[in-house]
Amino acid sequence: MRFASNLFVALAVLLALPMASAQSTYPNRPVKVLVGFTPGTAPDLAARILADRFAEVWGSAVVVENVTGAGSNIATERVAKSVADGYTLLMGGNSSLVINPNLYETLPFDPIKDFAPISQVLIATNVLAVPSELPIKTVAELVALAKAKPGQLSYGHAGVGTSQHLAAELFKFMAHVDIAPVPYRGTTALMPDLLAGRITMSFANIANVMPLARQGKLRALAITSRQRSPLAPDLPTMAESGYPGFEAVPWFGLLAPAGTPNDVLEKLYGETVKTLATPEVRKKFDELGLEPVGNTPPEFAAVIQREIPEWAKIIKDAGIKLSN
Repeated sequence: MRFASNLFVALAVLLALPMASAQSTYPNRPVKVLVGFTPGTAPDLAARILADRFAEVWGSAVVVENVTGAGSNIATERVAKSVADGYTLLMGGNSSLVINPNLYETLPFDPIKDFAPISQVLIATNVLAVPSELPIKTVAELVALAKAKPGQLSYGHAGVGTSQHLAAELFKFMAHVDIAPVPYRGTTALMPDLLAGRITMSFANIANVMPLARQGKLRALAITSRQRSPLAPDLPTMAESGYPGFEAVPWFGLLAPAGTPNDVLEKLYGETVKTLATPEVRKKFDELGLEPVGNTPPEFAAVIQREIPEWAKIIKDAGIKLSN
């Protein structure tokens, strides 16, 4: 698996780190990790797993704070403008770091200049889901319904600029359908309306969809990654469902404000990688449908720099606007 090789490389790099990081007095007071999404979402769950481990190892409190809104831009801005001492961190995702820079004319932060990437923590694919009472069993049937009722169907998303929002807009573009967007402050916030059928569909995170799908409360139609998930091997990809090249997968990683001391960054990176490599954490991630990554700070920085222009092309080609 991809994460295994990433963690192997990361651990090798970790062994070569200066001993100074181990001698650092950091942290000597509570550390705060900001998450731009609601409790129970993939980044929130991952942040809490890391926070619990950090607190156990360091003997110091590590608190997760949910600061929702604007596709996680609010949380991202707050960390960007925080004191660069390692006591305010961000569990940031591709929504605010690589997608929103292509949607918003201006942002109150620079995703490259204002942050010190620590490690990409996880990849968590999305699943196209509909209410179980809707008589739809395939993507093709959903498209047929949307074409029969233009503008009458709706999709819920976790905020403008999130991968869920972009996935739905990409779907509309590729399928040539008119489906109305309904924004929420996170995946868990839209779930009650999806379950009740007040919205027609959502590209929601696998961690939130599959438990409900297995209980028969939602119907999962397709997954947004290039390959099928081992957690739902019978679920086809969007590409297999008739949309070649379709991919809209969220990722999240740990970042600090730019200018954070190197020894603090090294300690944070080292503990993140060690945590992701533990069998109990890997088991938790597997159960949640999350793929751990654990790459190095330069590798994480390269992901951000590479994906900004990639998403720029997708957004331009699909004609996605901020008002969608």
